[in-house]
Amino acid sequence: MARTRPPYPVTFRRQLVELVRAGRTPEELSREFEPTAQSIRNWVEQADIDEGRREDGLTSLEREELRRLRRENRQLRQEREILAKAAAWFARETGSIPPEGSNS
Repeated sequence: MARTRPPYPVTFRRQLVELVRAGRTPEELSREFEPTAQSIRNWVEQADIDEGRREDGLTSLEREELRRLRRENRQLRQEREILAKAAAWFARETGSIPPEGSNS
């Protein structure tokens, strides 16, 4: 199983983005600091999108909203499924509908 580490602090990521913009390469920074060169490139790309320098992706705020909406959607689906099962159970218990498996 792959090892994971806690996310790097936002200030650290910002500093590395600024170093790339100042002319250092992600590979050079990767050797000096811990993150991979690809992680640093990803941070630069996301910073460019957030700052309006690029328009080919979602901003961090849009990504967070999308995560929140997906989580909320999943919760609502679960609640709807529970309510549907409860309604069916109550209908069977009160005799409103024939029990499952009957041929009526």
